[in-house]
Amino acid sequence: MTTHEFSLRGLRVRDHTLSAPLDWARPDDGRHIDVFAREVIRPGGEDAPVLVFLQGGPGGAGPRPMPGEGWIHEALKTHRVLLLDQRGTGRSSRVEAATIAGMGAEEAADFLRLFRAEQIVADAEHVRRELFGGRPWQTLGQSYGGFLTLSYLSFAPDALEAAYVTGGITSIAPSAEEIYRNTLPRTARKTAEFYRRYPQHVETLPAIVDLVENDTVTLPSGDRLSARRLQTLGIDFGMGPGMERLLWLLDGAILPSGRLSDAFLDGVDQRTQYWGNPLYAVLQEEIYADGAGATRWAAHRIRAEIGGFDADEEVAAGRPVPMTGEMFFPWQFDEVASLRPFRDAAHALHEREDHPELYDRARLAANEVPVAAAMYHDDMFVPIEFALATRDAVPNMHFWVTNEFEHDGIRQDPQVVRRLLDRVIEEGGPRR
Repeated sequence: MTTHEFSLRGLRVRDHTLSAPLDWARPDDGRHIDVFAREVIRPGGEDAPVLVFLQGGPGGAGPRPMPGEGWIHEALKTHRVLLLDQRGTGRSSRVEAATIAGMGAEEAADFLRLFRAEQIVADAEHVRRELFGGRPWQTLGQSYGGFLTLSYLSFAPDALEAAYVTGGITSIAPSAEEIYRNTLPRTARKTAEFYRRYPQHVETLPAIVDLVENDTVTLPSGDRLSARRLQTLGIDFGMGPGMERLLWLLDGAILPSGRLSDAFLDGVDQRTQYWGNPLYAVLQEEIYADGAGATRWAAHRIRAEIGGFDADEEVAAGRPVPMTGEMFFPWQFDEVASLRPFRDAAHALHEREDHPELYDRARLAANEVPVAAAMYHDDMFVPIEFALATRDAVPNMHFWVTNEFEHDGIRQDPQVVRRLLDRVIEEGGPRR
């Protein structure tokens, strides 16, 4: 274990790196990874309770703090904040294409399965024991971090004084098919809202589809731009300013000459590549893989089942271009440069029939840890219907349901976190 300490404009920052087993089910097999966590402390806050941030994703590293900004600044008023880089991200033995180079498909799939929730919770427990003497702490989970919170409550509830979740309470009986049967129509509704707000782009997107489908349009990465890749830009509709980000990307897309601008192509490339977080794509359906049953590209199958998402067909029928959201399809691992090295492993992973359990439903049914969650009524990524079913199955879970924010409410207003911290106090305070 190593620790490096420095000052960040008045804040004390401690960077901790620990060695951990690659596979907690086989800790003595000789394989290890680094687990990195950054502790941030305000002046006088050395003895404040520890709040561990569980990042969204999967495949997302912990945030890098900026002094005086955002939810971290708000949380530091009452807590020490521990920013964990989940295994395979950031400085925790980051997984990149080179990591699996030379592995066969099945070997790589075996390896990638070791970056699931049950292993992340075990890493967090390792950090708690080694750095904080095993003292209980509190967690804050954003999006996928809420999924991790439910796993934490399943496997190590005695570690937790309280848990806070923003946009991340999901089904504890997960089915990838049912998730996408819900989220694909939600994406269609968000797409219709985009066209209602910005009707000028009802014509822009079909014109771009015509250009990319009838000619070879190359992105800066060297990838060919396809209509179905263009459609994946709809993932931004789930975030607060997402529609406006697409509005301005399309604003200068087509030049007077009829050519697509370099600036537009660069913007599309940046938004549809995954150099910085390939696990987000590779493990997207694995986060719903619980027990027996392969996911087998559930989003791809349900998209075809629902229908209405083929850009060429919709444009030919005179309808607006449909968009897609937080879901990944097998063709992306052929078309997207940053994902191609993971193609064979991803296909093998989607065919796996047996998976470790993500949740212990019996233990959750006896939960005593106070949980305060902000859930967003119109969330495009984590449907409110599944969240309400989980709340009804897990005692001591307190919801604030609002449509004031999209999925990234924690980034839009730091007071979201404060409201959750206060809610636990109102319900009797953290468990001691």
